[in-house]
Amino acid sequence: MTSALIADLKWRGAFAQSTDEVELAKHLDSGSRTLYIGFDPTAPSLHLGNLVQMTMLRRFQLAGHKPIALVGGATGLVGDPSGRSAERTLNDEEIVAQWLERIRKQLEGFLDFNSSKNGASMANNLDWTAPVSALNFLRDIGKHFSVNQMLAKDSVSARLESGGISYTEFSYQVLQAYDFLELFRRSNCTLQLGGSDQWGNITAGLDLIRKVTGESAYALSVPLLTKSDGEKFGKTASGSIWLDPTMTSPYAFYQFFINSDDRDVEKLLKIFSFKSHVEIEELLESLATNPGAREAHRALAREVTTSIHGADACAKVEVAAKALFGQGEITELDSGTLAGALAELPRTTINSSSEIPTWVDLIVATGVCESKSAARRIIKEGGAYLNNKKITAEDFAPTATDLIAGKFLVLRKGKRDLAAVELVK
Repeated sequence: MTSALIADLKWRGAFAQSTDEVELAKHLDSGSRTLYIGFDPTAPSLHLGNLVQMTMLRRFQLAGHKPIALVGGATGLVGDPSGRSAERTLNDEEIVAQWLERIRKQLEGFLDFNSSKNGASMANNLDWTAPVSALNFLRDIGKHFSVNQMLAKDSVSARLESGGISYTEFSYQVLQAYDFLELFRRSNCTLQLGGSDQWGNITAGLDLIRKVTGESAYALSVPLLTKSDGEKFGKTASGSIWLDPTMTSPYAFYQFFINSDDRDVEKLLKIFSFKSHVEIEELLESLATNPGAREAHRALAREVTTSIHGADACAKVEVAAKALFGQGEITELDSGTLAGALAELPRTTINSSSEIPTWVDLIVATGVCESKSAARRIIKEGGAYLNNKKITAEDFAPTATDLIAGKFLVLRKGKRDLAAVELVK
């Protein structure tokens, strides 16, 4: 027996493993269930890797179940060893508390907390961890854990082989197991979801529930998302793709998806899109028959950007993307969207007290052209543009009137090679 929800997750590549799939399917099909995923405040924002888990919570909510987004005010102070080869730098309690509030707001904007039937809820594990003394925690919870079993967990054994692990991070699985037990007691939470690298921590919670209460719960893990080249999803040369627009602009966020490798688009659509199977298959057919149109890429970028940053921000980003490539008026873009778009381009700065150099000098300074002779050749061949206007003179130099919003110039070589110039004081 497989529930429709589990079948959908498998089709989307969002199912790695579960405890007793047949029983889990019966459990999900027999009523609205409460489930949770934990998010630790180890940075000021969630990132695209976290979005995979957020999407899972939303899928379960749309299927009629009640999601709990657990923000780890306690576990965020400790550090999860999963996927790490070295100890995490421990942050001050005040910093973690600030990050927790920022992450709470991101989760509140993604899940439905207002539904009367299966509205999402938020939890903070500091609420039940902080009041417990170390002695009571060791007596009441620690006694149920076998050190041999804890050492066998993949996240721990990998760290032992790579040089060792502190008692602090070694204890993380006990804290996560305690979370599952508390949510089981407080909210009748019977299912924990997480990345496949969390499987050892999740099953530790199942064991603890069984030993303390004599009852059973369930677990389901999601494969870690990687790109076709094996690189971790959500990582770029400039760092992580964050959900906070001040850390990764909506333009950069949108461009990450629009520029995805064709080989990754099917995987990304199935994981992140809430379109039907039929709609996704149609987009994939378009990708196969007319890849140059990038219809699937645009649909993916538009849907995910809208879900995180809103329809208005997504619309501005799409207008900016078209304008930068000559399909709109750059000067009409709002300064915030323009600044976010230009921040992703090769760039150079010029001093406000100096004369603006020639187009040739500027394009070389950005690195888009390797030499002045190459830049002059671009002009002769008709492929040089400033703010989408063709440049025909080799000695052309922009003036102050060419500056967009009083500080930017947009250079283009040919159809697609863009660069930015910013005036600084």
